[in-house]
Amino acid sequence: MTQAGRQGSPRNRGQRPTQKSSGAQSNSGSFGGRGNAARGGAKGAPKGSQRKRGERPQPKGTGAAPFANERFGRNLGAVQRPERKNPAPLPQHKPRTRAEMNEEGIRLQKVMANAGVASRRVCEELIEQGRVEVNGQIVTELGSRVNPETDVIHVDGVRVQLNENLVYMAFNKPRGVVSTMDDPEGRPCISDYLRAGTPERLFHVGRLDTNTEGLLLLTNDGELANRLSHPSYEVPKTYVVQVRGPMPHGVGAQLRRGIELEDGLAKVDSFKLVDSTPGFVLVEVVLHSGKNRIVRRMFDAVGFPVQRLVRAKIGPIGLGDQKQGTVRKLGKQEVGHLMAAVGL
Repeated sequence: MTQAGRQGSPRNRGQRPTQKSSGAQSNSGSFGGRGNAARGGAKGAPKGSQRKRGERPQPKGTGAAPFANERFGRNLGAVQRPERKNPAPLPQHKPRTRAEMNEEGIRLQKVMANAGVASRRVCEELIEQGRVEVNGQIVTELGSRVNPETDVIHVDGVRVQLNENLVYMAFNKPRGVVSTMDDPEGRPCISDYLRAGTPERLFHVGRLDTNTEGLLLLTNDGELANRLSHPSYEVPKTYVVQVRGPMPHGVGAQLRRGIELEDGLAKVDSFKLVDSTPGFVLVEVVLHSGKNRIVRRMFDAVGFPVQRLVRAKIGPIGLGDQKQGTVRKLGKQEVGHLMAAVGL
C-alpha cells in the first residue's frame, strides 16, 4: 500500500505510529511478561551409545557452551521435540563418506564459528566431545569438511542456521494493529513497525485479531512458517486472558474437557489462574488450535467474555519483557528450538 493510501498519516516506512494510551495496555503487552522455559534437560548419551533415529544428543552439562554470547535463548534448556501422533518423516540427507568429509567443502569448525556458534577453538571442543551432528551423524574428527549450502548441522540438538539470507523476528503486536503487511483501509499494520532494509517478503506465523495483542513471529523461511502454522505439528500457544471476576471453580476443568463450538470441539491443554483481584481475573491458557478467535469464543461459551487478550508464547519463544510495538531478531538458539519443535 502506498503512503498516499493512508489518510492523514504521512509516515515513512520504518517510522512507528504513535499509540494512543489506554488504561488496559502495558508496555510489555503480556500483563508483566512471561518468562521462557526453565533450564533443564538430561545429559547426553555416553560416547558410543546407540540412539534412535531422530533422537538428538543432549548438552553434557559441562565443558564448552555454544551460543554463549547470545542475549536471547540461553534459558530455553535442552531441545524439546514433542512426540506427535502422526509425525512427519525426518528430512533425508545424502550420507557422506569419511573421504568426502575430509576432502570436500569447508572445515566444520570454521563453518560453525562463522555461523555464530562459538569461537573456532570452542567449536573444536564441541566436535571432540561428540556434540555436533552433520546430516544426522555425529562427527568427532576436526578435519571433517562440510558444504554449508547442502549439509545440516546440529549442536546439542540445536539446528545451526547457515543461510544468512533467512531472518527470524519476534513482534509484540499492540492492540489496534492489523495482522497483515499492508492494509487497503489504511489501518496500522505490521510493516509500519519494520525498519528500512527489512526483507519485503515476510511471513507472519499465525494471526491475531485487531483487538488481540502479543507475539507474532516474522520470517522469510517459508518451510518453517508453514510447519509452525500447520495444525499437524501441534505447536502450543500460550495466552494470558483478562475476564471479569470472580470466576467460580470448575471453569478450568470445563475448558480442559472441551467446549462444543459451531465448528467442533475445542479445548485447552492447560488452564492456570494467574491473578485475581476484585472485578477481574487473569488466566493463562495453553492450546494447540489455530482456529479463528478460538480463545475468545471458548471464554464466551463459558460465560466469561474476554476483556483483554495477549499471546505470550509460540512454542518455546516468549515475549519476556519485550515492549509493545517493538521487533527483535531471534537468537540462533531460539531459531534452533523453533526448528526442533517442528522436526527440522
